[in-house]
Amino acid sequence: MLYLNANNIKEIGFNWEQLTTVIKGAVEQLHVNNYSQPIKPYLRYGDPKNRIIAMPAYIGGDNPWAGIKWIASFPDNIYKEKLRAHSVTILNEHDSGIPRCIINTATISAVRTAAVSGLMVKEFIKTRHSDQKLRVGINGFGPIGQMHLDMILAILGDSVDQVLIHDINPVDQTRISGAAYKNVIIAGSWEECYTHADIFMTCTVSAAPYISIAPKKGSLQLNVSLRDYNADMKDYMDIIVVDNWEEVNRQNTDIENMHKLKGLQESDTFSIADIVGKGILDERSATDVVMFNPMGMAIFDIAVAGYYYQEAMLESVGSEMPD
Repeated sequence: MLYLNANNIKEIGFNWEQLTTVIKGAVEQLHVNNYSQPIKPYLRYGDPKNRIIAMPAYIGGDNPWAGIKWIASFPDNIYKEKLRAHSVTILNEHDSGIPRCIINTATISAVRTAAVSGLMVKEFIKTRHSDQKLRVGINGFGPIGQMHLDMILAILGDSVDQVLIHDINPVDQTRISGAAYKNVIIAGSWEECYTHADIFMTCTVSAAPYISIAPKKGSLQLNVSLRDYNADMKDYMDIIVVDNWEEVNRQNTDIENMHKLKGLQESDTFSIADIVGKGILDERSATDVVMFNPMGMAIFDIAVAGYYYQEAMLESVGSEMPD
């Protein structure tokens, strides 16, 4: 069995073109129902905002895998000089169940999260009605925000005008590469990042919504952290996209609040499979605001883990563990 840790994942690197292609392949299997993914249980004890989540899944296609990710999220860890999230992913051969790889790092979750966002960005920009350079806003600059900055600069390249970053804590500017600095501005508030952003993403650990002003017309709202938008913001969203309605409509997410307080129904939303498989965004108007709400699908974690396992085997990265 192969063992991979955070250093091994960094050694292989973050090829965002390949990673978004992996996610797109998984979405295509989702579209044809060639997957299995039980609703993930949340283990809670002590402080209710802490949770450990089990995420089992099977994903078919050209590179089928089964497996499970076991991820702990303790938001207050950031005040104790500890990472908020820790996870272990186990990959099993799909046809024998034999465990082939253990990946012991939350980096894999951050990569998956940013790669799913990257696929949505690609789907959004390919039908965009303007040639003007894009203004991007990122609120929250922990590991998820940092990964999203890396992804967005790789995906958008020279089409980026500015990336505005805000965090309630001082922004660690060492996590911004020298090449990116010419495009990056440290903002004084989330509003500064948000108001004029063509693409805005929440990467916070917010426990309560705070966004209550209209987004820019024609923008993409990547609601990565899921608990940032007031329920009334539903009225400003022309196209609401989820990865999975049953997953995201719970656990006090913005979608659940919009459902309870504003009457949002599954039929009012589109899935990521609709976006990729049916070209839903192709028909949007130039002023439509698109909001994406990803709870995090286990099939994407397993697909990304499978990618890193294959790359590790090709590059002789990682450590062999005895049975």
